[in-house]
Amino acid sequence: MISAGLLLCAFSCQQKESTTKADILDGTYRLVGSETVKGKDTIRTTIDPAKTEMIKMFNDSHFAFLNHDKSKGKDSLKSFSSGAGTYQLKGKEYTENLEYCSYREWEGRQFHFTLEKRADTLIQTGEEDIPELGVKQKIKEIYVKVK
Repeated sequence: MISAGLLLCAFSCQQKESTTKADILDGTYRLVGSETVKGKDTIRTTIDPAKTEMIKMFNDSHFAFLNHDKSKGKDSLKSFSSGAGTYQLKGKEYTENLEYCSYREWEGRQFHFTLEKRADTLIQTGEEDIPELGVKQKIKEIYVKVK
């Protein structure tokens, strides 16, 4: 009887942890601003939704992002990028395992970030460091949940 109670408690506790993780991130978020620091240069971007859009989606184990121009590739802002993979979230420590990416050289890499949630806003900060590609930059991305 005691072991059945412990087993039930263990299952219930796992369910609560999973639900909490899903409650934190589950859904679709739109990028509203970003900051990239490369060496001494800082680039701050406020996203103009009439010109470009990036969304990031989460379920309980995977993430995906899609970024594209709104002119359907017909002007100088022509762009499209995407990526997806698994993630882990422990408190504010967020790790992405990038399995798929339109920039193929980025595939198979792991990135460590801090993720902070304030109401419907996610703030992701961290470093992207890929020495063989000459990439070393600190990023801050601000997303708002799509309702």
